[in-house]
Amino acid sequence: MEIEDLLRTPAHVMARLKAGNKKQALQEMARRAAELSGLHERAVFDVLLERERLGTTGVGNGIAIPHGKLAEAKGMFGLFARLDAPIDFDAIDEQPVDLIFLLLAPEGAGADHLKALARVSRLLRDRSICEKLRGADQADAIYALLTDGAHSHAA
Repeated sequence: MEIEDLLRTPAHVMARLKAGNKKQALQEMARRAAELSGLHERAVFDVLLERERLGTTGVGNGIAIPHGKLAEAKGMFGLFARLDAPIDFDAIDEQPVDLIFLLLAPEGAGADHLKALARVSRLLRDRSICEKLRGADQADAIYALLTDGAHSHAA
């Protein structure tokens, strides 16, 4: 599972997302995910909110990986956002979040879903990549960092 399998084009990157809180960020990302995937915006938003109720997807160091499974999803889908300003995401380290990688999977994608989560997590644990992501404000540049950086960190 490579990052390119999730983020297929630079359109899957929101370079300067403006959001005042977690709910607003998830709404904006659900809207873009719906545009790109053909899934219903409300279904995407609801599955993300449902997952957040189970426990935060704010994994620490300014990073969140909201995710969920949808019966209508045709395959693994990713969307990345770099926020204009960090927001409270109830992260496990209580630090605000400014990098969000949204992941959607089909209902039956057990192992693939976990592999994708692990792949994204491994990539975003790299502090140098995160610093570069925070320094970039163009979708093309962020896409290149995510996809090129991924190859040197493949497991």
